[in-house]
Amino acid sequence: MTLKELDEYFNGFLHKENYSSDPSKNGIQIENSDLTGKQIKKIAFAVDACCTTAEKAAEAGAGLLFVHHGLFWGGCNTITGTHYKRINSFLKNDLALYASHIPLDANSEVGNNYGLAFKLGLKNLESFGFWHGMCIGVKGEFEKPLSLTEIAQKALRPCAAPKFFPFGKETVQTLAIISGGAGEDHVQAAQEGVDAYLTGEFIHEDFHSAEECGISVIAGGHYETEIVGVNLVRQKVEKELGLETIFIDIPTGL
Repeated sequence: MTLKELDEYFNGFLHKENYSSDPSKNGIQIENSDLTGKQIKKIAFAVDACCTTAEKAAEAGAGLLFVHHGLFWGGCNTITGTHYKRINSFLKNDLALYASHIPLDANSEVGNNYGLAFKLGLKNLESFGFWHGMCIGVKGEFEKPLSLTEIAQKALRPCAAPKFFPFGKETVQTLAIISGGAGEDHVQAAQEGVDAYLTGEFIHEDFHSAEECGISVIAGGHYETEIVGVNLVRQKVEKELGLETIFIDIPTGL
């Protein structure tokens, strides 16, 4: 498929136009040498766009790298320093870049948050968590209560190193989820009466607030909670388009 066709395909379910408040420049961030005619036969997927993921994608023969965290955010940056190195990694290899940030977090089919909910077997799913006017998370309930450790084991890979903040009930019946750097949204979870909150990062400033709210928090890691969406899109591409794919795993431990 061409890059233009893939752009239309991805936006057919990610709907970037619904997330105009997202600082990420969602969609095609770097074109290939022929937007309309060059055939892309292999797509690489990764959490982050960086020199390493670009080089590994090119080495694997991919024509496109699909990521959650792209290279362009908010205002215009000069193409110097590390920004130049990253962009050059794509240009010299004629590798296109496609990014999907909040649209991928929020998607109810292939998103990070719903994907985690599916892995956990949560039932009665409802939308949860607003950021800049965009609803991005999900909440639901377990068939039977689980401990914080059991939740982490079901949701995350064995290599993950989650942190636990058991400020609420010992066992969890209801859970809210927002992946990545959303520790402050434990407040919304507490206000909605859920037992615990699963996110990626939980910083110092959130600690006392969560304790005072009386809600337990699992910080599974920014990276580990956001490998879910890109892999669900990868699986969808393989099934629906029959294209070859590869996942480039560059864990940060953060």
